[in-house]
Amino acid sequence: MDGAQRKTAYCHLPGLFEFYDLYRAFLPLFRDHRNWFYDWCDIGSVYGAPADCLWGGGRVGSGDQDARDVLALMREYGISARLTFSNSLLREEHLSDRKCNRLCRIFEDSGSVQNGVIIHSDLLLDYLKKNYPGFYFVSSTTKVLTDFDDFRKEARREEFRFIVPDFRLNKAFDRLSALPQQLKDKTEFLCNECCFIGCKDRKACYENVSRKSLGEDCPDHICTAPGGDKGYRFSAAMKSPAFISIDDIQNIYLPMGFSQFKIEGRSLGSALILEFLLYYMTKPEYQLRVREEIYLDSMLDLF
Repeated sequence: MDGAQRKTAYCHLPGLFEFYDLYRAFLPLFRDHRNWFYDWCDIGSVYGAPADCLWGGGRVGSGDQDARDVLALMREYGISARLTFSNSLLREEHLSDRKCNRLCRIFEDSGSVQNGVIIHSDLLLDYLKKNYPGFYFVSSTTKVLTDFDDFRKEARREEFRFIVPDFRLNKAFDRLSALPQQLKDKTEFLCNECCFIGCKDRKACYENVSRKSLGEDCPDHICTAPGGDKGYRFSAAMKSPAFISIDDIQNIYLPMGFSQFKIEGRSLGSALILEFLLYYMTKPEYQLRVREEIYLDSMLDLF
């Protein structure tokens, strides 16, 4: 199938552990009321990591849901689960971590839908390929691949099924359109990043998270970018030159041959994640219905 024929956008959603309760309420709606949602989009995966996860990176995991419950939910709805193991500062002694290895043993046995690992460290990649060959691997955006040639080189690595380039390459259309279809299929765009497009400290910010995941005593990274003190605002993300809207997905990326789209938000609250699900997946005329169903779920605390 060539790029012009591709009709489905696959959304990779945040919070595998962090927003388990939200997905437990949302996924039945997505399955039982499929007409409420865009027919051109589907769920490609749900990604995340639990709290106190040594191999974690990107954002500090916060979910405490039992891993087997999480896996069971993904299996029930036929969705790929991705473990976010994107710590960039791992050393040999960290590979024996019991908790992370237990997670791998649980999630490698994925049933009919293969599960994956989002990864930064080549050291960890080699370890997982040898010990847990049942996973597929995603090259993490924490590598901050802002140079297009570096991104293209990464995309050619056979060990990765998908590569998430830095969000600042989202609109490099001339060079993106020239990629062979094989590399377009592997490219997964980060759609809703709120970070200042001129930020020079993104890699340092990710390394700070990696140190915290390793239990190192280090001060918080202080964002000095314009608006950095306000935290995440979806309205601000929409104004970014790198923002990928639903119109962009339908009218630019899908016709160009791209089909993979990552939604960020692991460190945000359930209420904001719901807004992402409404914007990217839900038809406008049904957004209130979905919001009411979720908000009226007595088992779910969105705030």
